[in-house]
This record gives sequence, C-alpha cells and structure tokens, in this order.
Amino acid sequence: MLCFAMLLIAVGCGDAGRDSNAGAPPPLKVEQASDPNVFQVDHPAQFPLVAAVEHFEAAQLKTTGTVTPDISKNVPVISVATGRVVEVAARLGDTVKKGQLLLRVQSADVSNAFSDYQKAVADEALTRSQMERAQLLYDKGAISLNDLQVAKDTDTKAKIDVKAAADKLRVLGSTNLEQPSGIVEIRAPVSGVITDQQVTTSAGVAGLGSPNPFTISDLSSVWILCDVYENDLSNVHLGESAEVRLNAYPDKAFSGVISNVGSILDPNIRTAKVRIEVHNPGLMHPGMFVTATFHSQKKEKRAAVPATAVLHLHDRDWVYVPTKDKKFRRIEVRGGEMLPGNMQEILSGLVAGDQVVSNALEFQNAVEQ
Repeated sequence: MLCFAMLLIAVGCGDAGRDSNAGAPPPLKVEQASDPNVFQVDHPAQFPLVAAVEHFEAAQLKTTGTVTPDISKNVPVISVATGRVVEVAARLGDTVKKGQLLLRVQSADVSNAFSDYQKAVADEALTRSQMERAQLLYDKGAISLNDLQVAKDTDTKAKIDVKAAADKLRVLGSTNLEQPSGIVEIRAPVSGVITDQQVTTSAGVAGLGSPNPFTISDLSSVWILCDVYENDLSNVHLGESAEVRLNAYPDKAFSGVISNVGSILDPNIRTAKVRIEVHNPGLMHPGMFVTATFHSQKKEKRAAVPATAVLHLHDRDWVYVPTKDKKFRRIEVRGGEMLPGNMQEILSGLVAGDQVVSNALEFQNAVEQ
C-alpha cells in the first residue's frame, strides 16, 4: 500500500511539470549572416595576384580660384577736364595701344584756360617791351638801377605766367596752344586691356573727383586668387611653385609662384586668400575659374597597384585581397593620381606589399555569374 501511494504521487508531479512547460516558447536558433564583401571561389589560382609597390609622392593640395588682373599693373585713365562725352572710341575688353584715342570730351575748361593763356601772353609782351625801354633809359642814365630791376622782375614773372597757362592747357588735353579746341581727347597712357569702363556717350565727366572713365590692365601676367582652408595652410609656403589649370582649358597646365598668403581669415568659411602670380600666354582672362595644385616639398610614401586592380563601383574604389580558405575580401580604398606604366596611386586602404587581384573587373564578373 505504501509503494502504491508513492507511485501515485510521482505520476502527479510528472503531469504537473509537463503542464507548466507546455506554454513556454521554443528555443531561438541564431544563424550567422554572410559578409557581402567576402567571396569564395573554387579555383583561386585562376585570378593572378600582384603586390602593391611603394610610391613616393609629394603631398598635394587642390583648390579652386579665379583669374584677376595684377593690381600693380592697373593704370587708371583720368580726365582732368570736366564736360560731356561726345564720343567713346573704345569699349570694355578692348586691347589698346599707348596713345590710342579712347574718348572725346566737350569741355568749357579749355576755353577758360585758353583765355588765361592769351592774357598771360599779352602781359608778357607788354612787360618785355617795358623792360627793353627801361634798359635803354638806364643806359642813358635816365632811370635808376632799381627801376631797371623792377622792370626785369615784372618781365620774368610774366614769362612764368605764360608757362603756367600753357602747362594748364596741356594738362587739360589741348596740344595746340595757338588754336585750342573745346573738345578734349583722352588717350591711353599705356598699352593693355580695358578692364573697367565707367562712361558712355553723352555722359558727364566731373574731372578728378569722378570715377575714372577707364582702367587699363597689363595682362601679360595675372594673379590667381585661391581660397585655402585654415587646416590646409601648412601646405602652402611663399615662393613655392603651384600648378594652375583653367576650367576652360583643362589639358593645359601653367606654372606659377605663390607670392602672398593672406594673414586674415574669412570668419564664415575659415579660409585665407592665397595669391599665385602666373605668366599669361593670352588664354587667361579676368574672372575665369581655375584649379590650383600646391606641391609640398616633403614626399610621402604611398602604395601603387595596376590600374586594372581597382574596381570603380558606386562612386567608390575597391580592390580584392585574398584571405584564407579560398576566399577573397573586397575592401574600399581611396585612389589617387594615375602613374606611368598604367599604375594607380592608392592614398589609403593599402600599404606596400599587400596582395590584390590583378584584374578586379574580371573577378567581379566571375563571382556574379
């Protein structure tokens, strides 16, 4: 009886345990996801490998800029005479020669200056005759030496007035002192290109106090002004060379010299102006956009691989490196400039000696099939 009772208790406990586990969830089964950048091949020997080689290259900094005239070679064209423009003989952007007519101005200043000149000439003629008479009288003892000296001094001052009046006419632009015209011709003081124009026909000219009618620039050499970020200024030094390429002519490279590094930063974008002086063969026009490359004197060690080993995919550069168990891993690199011998510079992602698949495109096509 005692054994039978113990058997009943054991059976009841077993049933209660089964009832308590009946509502529990099944255990989770975790599966490891495959790496999309890892590829396994059956015959890895069919994909030849090459080792990245060492490549020494000076650090480069590329930035954009614009062509501007050399301020030291900008010559303003001024008009001392005030008046009204009656003819404009040159336009913005024209190439002019020294002495070439630029515009004509109708001015009353010339008439007034000619009147003063004629009065001065008449006064000088009178004082000259008075001096000659005084000299004759002094020789005869009719006047004193003091009177003769006063007559000579008056004649000398009259000659000075004539010269001053003539110079004023010339400054106003009148070259004919006998019959000056009311039309003043403004001519180019130097040869160059007109880079600024502030007058039109029938416009008024207010003389020296007004904006200059024209500005002529010598564009045989120009400035390239670039914006260089604060963190990159350590790569820019005075006197070093820089390579300049025009956006309009990207296949032509021009060499320039860094002549100034701005000491004031733009507080908004944290950049400084860097000025490059470049000889202009005639292709550079003010306002053109350029790309400037600064070359550091210190060379850095980088890797280089055949260009075929780099796969350009989704705007990125990739290479395939071998791993164990017949597997290859695709890793991202940052490609640099193309090098001689169909080699490509690798800025980051590889070091010299790393093994990569020599033809990345061929490998990619094989694993996709």
